[in-house]
This record gives sequence, C-alpha cells and structure tokens, in this order.
Amino acid sequence: MEEIIRIHQLSKHYAGSERYALKDLSLSIKKNEIFGLLGPNGAGKTTLISTLCGMIKPTSGELRFNGLSYRQNRRKIQQQIGIVPQEYALYPTLTAVENLYYFGSLYGLPSSELKRRISDGLHRVGLTDFAKKPIKTFSGGMQRRVNLLAGILHRPSVLFLDEPTVGVDVHSKEVIMALLHELNAQGTTIIYSSHHLNEAQHFCTKIAIIDAGKIVVEGEPQQLIASVNGATTLENVFIHLTGSQLRDYA
Repeated sequence: MEEIIRIHQLSKHYAGSERYALKDLSLSIKKNEIFGLLGPNGAGKTTLISTLCGMIKPTSGELRFNGLSYRQNRRKIQQQIGIVPQEYALYPTLTAVENLYYFGSLYGLPSSELKRRISDGLHRVGLTDFAKKPIKTFSGGMQRRVNLLAGILHRPSVLFLDEPTVGVDVHSKEVIMALLHELNAQGTTIIYSSHHLNEAQHFCTKIAIIDAGKIVVEGEPQQLIASVNGATTLENVFIHLTGSQLRDYA
C-alpha cells in the first residue's frame, strides 16, 4: 500500500520544558488506513497530531505528505487535510448551515457546490430538519455530527479525528462511525486519537501506542493483542505497555 505520511526522527521541545514532547519519532502511515494514535495523558499525542496538521513546527526531523515536504509545502498540504477536534469548533449563535457555509468557504469551494455538499451532508447525518436552527440549541450528539461535517466538506485526503464520539448518544455514534467508514471506503485516510480503546480496537486497521514522546509499539489491533501473553483486548495491551500509574498533569 502506498505511503501518504512519513515521519522521520521527529523531535519537539517546548521552551521551558525539562523534557522533549517528541523524541526521534519515526512513523509511516499508508494511504486508506484508519490509523490510531493512542497513548496516556502527556505522552505526546497532541503534539504529534498538531505537528502533522501544520499547527506547530518541530524542533528537528522531517515530515512528508504524499512525497511533499512540510517545510516547503505547508499551505498546500493543509488544503488536503481535514481536522475534527474534540472541542466543538462551531459558532453557537449561528445555524448549522451558517457554520458549515463559513468553514466550507475557507477552502475556496464554489458557492453552488458548497450548498450542495452542505445539504447532502446534513441529510446524511439526519439533521436536515434542524439546518436553520442555532447550534446552541443542539444536543451534544447533534453538535458532534455538525463538527464532523465541518471537517470533511472539502473532501480531504487525510482526516484527523480527536475523540470523535466522546459524549454522544448511541444513535449519534452509530451515524458518525458509519459515515467515517464510508469516507474511508471512498479513499480518505483517517488518523484517529481517542481514549476509547474498545472503539479503537474495532475501528482502526492499524495502531501505534505512543509514550514519553516515542512509539512504543505499532501494528494491527489483533496482532498487538496476540503479542501480549494473556491479553484479550487492546486495553490489556495498553496497560501492559504503558503501566497502570496515573498520568495526571497540569
């Protein structure tokens, strides 16, 4: 399978910190994978994803997207990625349509095409009847569905997901996961981060566990489970590799 993202000896050190957030991290992500980036609090997941999205610059190392260097092609690469953050990236006083039109327009989509994609998207996630209602009146699951649509209107090659189903009802989760599987089947590579290890086990085609700024292990979910004696779930593997100590930080 063709490679879409290559990370080579990536390091990130924040000013004032006593340690590296990422240290000589290397990773390859193939096209059309559903790639899970998992790790305990403070492991470096957020820094890695933020770097991949072009939001922060690494201290050293190399990133390539479809053969293009992030250093020379950052803007071009950012046009090809979609980001669905854990926190709702929506304006509460605007309607669902107004929010989606705003975010879609940032990618330069023609007005007629954008309107069609918004209409199709709202229908797909069961929100047509709520299209002209303010986001602040929506339930958490409804907002989560609009949040997802905002990140895929421009049909990105790679979609970054951070806790895409946190706090949603069962029906919203089913709709969200079905849409994500459809996008992947149509060729979108998905990079997924979550603390829902059971969801990751069944959703991801490949997983990397990161801790202390380094990749601890990488492989298909069932391969990782089989590699740990007595493990029956990905959660067993996670605890075995990262320990049971609390990772609270402020």
